[in-house]
Amino acid sequence: MEELKNLHIEKRDEILIVTIQREPALNALNRETLDELDTVFSEIDDDPSIKGVILTGAGEKAFVAGADIKEFSQVNEVNGRSMAERGQELFEKIERLSKPVIAAVNGFALGGGCELAMACHIRIAVKTAKFGQPEINLGIIPGYGGTQRMTRLVGKGKAIELLLTADMIDAEEAYRLRLVNYVCESKDSMMDKALEILNKIKEKAPIAVGLIIDSINAVHTSGENGYQTEANAFSKCCGTQDFKEGTQAFLEKRKPNFIGE
Repeated sequence: MEELKNLHIEKRDEILIVTIQREPALNALNRETLDELDTVFSEIDDDPSIKGVILTGAGEKAFVAGADIKEFSQVNEVNGRSMAERGQELFEKIERLSKPVIAAVNGFALGGGCELAMACHIRIAVKTAKFGQPEINLGIIPGYGGTQRMTRLVGKGKAIELLLTADMIDAEEAYRLRLVNYVCESKDSMMDKALEILNKIKEKAPIAVGLIIDSINAVHTSGENGYQTEANAFSKCCGTQDFKEGTQAFLEKRKPNFIGE
C-alpha cells in the first residue's frame, strides 16, 4: 500500500484498521483524504488476506467533523455536481465492499462524516459521539448520499426532520433511531466491540459474506430486483467448495474450515 499522508493503516490478523488522521482539522474530509480512502478501499477489495475493516478517526473529538471548509468554500454550480458525484462514488464503493466495514465513531460525525459512517455496514459509537447533517445551515444539502442513506436507516419522517433542522443527536438517540448498532463507554471498548464482531464474521465463508452484503444493498438499488439478486447469490454459493465444506462440517459436527472458494 502506497505511502499515505492522511490515513494510518494497521493490520491486526485479518482485520484492517483505517484511521483518518487529520486531528487538528477534526479529521475533516479534504480532496486528498478522499483520494487516499479511494485507493485504500480499492486495494482492500482485491486483498484476500483482509476479512474486515474498521474505519475510525484520530483523537477523542471527531470521527469526521465534515468536509474541509477551505476547499468547500470554492465550490460553485459548475463544479458542485462533480464534487458530489466523486463523494457518492467513493461512499458507494465502501457500501458495496465485499468485506464488512465497521464505522467506529469516536466523536463528531457531521456532514460528510455522518455520510461516511452511514456508508459503512455497521456503526458503533462512543457515548460522547454526535451525529448530524448541518449542510442546510450553509444553504446546501448533503451531497455524498446523506439524503438517501439517512432515510433508509431512520425512516422518511425523521430523516426529513434531521436534515431540515440540522439538529445534532447524541449516541443514545442515534441508537434509538437505529442509526448505530452499539454505544460503548470508551474508545477502547468501542474498538474491542468492533474487533469482536469482525473476528466472528471472518470465520464465516468469505463468498457468502460478500454476497449477503450485495443482496442487502440490492434492496436500495434503483431498478434492481433484490429477490432475484438473492436467488442468483444463493445459486452461486451452492457451487462453492465452502458450501460443501459447511454442510460436511455440520454433518460431522465439527467447525468448518472455509477457504473462500
